[in-house]
Amino acid sequence: MTLPRDLVAASSIPLVLSILSQGQSYGYEIIQKVKTASEGEMLWADGMLYPILHRLEKRGQVQSSWGVADSGRKRKYYRLSKAGQLELSEQRANWRKVNSLLDKFAASGDKHV
Repeated sequence: MTLPRDLVAASSIPLVLSILSQGQSYGYEIIQKVKTASEGEMLWADGMLYPILHRLEKRGQVQSSWGVADSGRKRKYYRLSKAGQLELSEQRANWRKVNSLLDKFAASGDKHV
């Protein structure tokens, strides 16, 4: 079972920022990390990831540089900037709030809290 598209879209920026907070990475590697961590429930495509990376780069939250892979192929690497670290902190706080609200409703039997 894969996750709904709207949830995948809403979580994409905080997930990319979280991955890059662990160190620099490149597109395909980011896609594979998400697939592995979600146990295949979240499947990203290049066409979904690269616009996000470019948007984050325009905002100054991600920086990129070209490098060469072990195979000799050129590869664009992305890393988190200071602004990206701040954005990640905000994103995590927002997701904790949403999760807390879901927990409140679950604890009350989905009745009004």
